[in-house]
Order: sequence, then structure tokens, then C-alpha cells
Amino acid sequence: MKYLATAIFVSAAALALAATSASAEIACNDEGECWHIKGKADYKPEHGVHVHPDDWKWGEKEHLKWREHEGHGYWHGGTWIEIR
Repeated sequence: MKYLATAIFVSAAALALAATSASAEIACNDEGECWHIKGKADYKPEHGVHVHPDDWKWGEKEHLKWREHEGHGYWHGGTWIEIR
């Protein structure tokens, strides 16, 4: 019984971890800054943001910078702009 409870707990923890580490899309702006998107991407055309699938990789000749940030927003001129 003890092993069954442990197995159930480990399985539930693994499922929870998989749900929280789900794929996120990748966004890049016109200035070459890229980051992961968490949640719905609702960028306006004036934001200059291009959304790519999670497995997207930039090409060898592209010169992009990888940046991360918590929250919902986008990079512009090296500054994170929060979208509420």
C-alpha cells in the first residue's frame, strides 16, 4: 500500500511538472531580441513582434539576442514593455 501511494504521488508530481513546463512560443522583435512567450500572444502590429513555434531556431547568418523576462510584454530598444 505504501508503494502504491508513493507511485501515485510521483505520477501526480510528474504530470504537474509536465503541465507547468509546457511549450512556449518564441517571439522576436524587429530589433533582433527574442524571448519565450508564456500564455496567449496578442501583439499588435506596431509592436514589431514576430511569433514563432517553440521549436524555431534562428539561422546561422541571423544576429539575434536571446532575452527572457517574466510577465506578458515585449522587448523594445533593450527595455521590457509590460502589456496589461
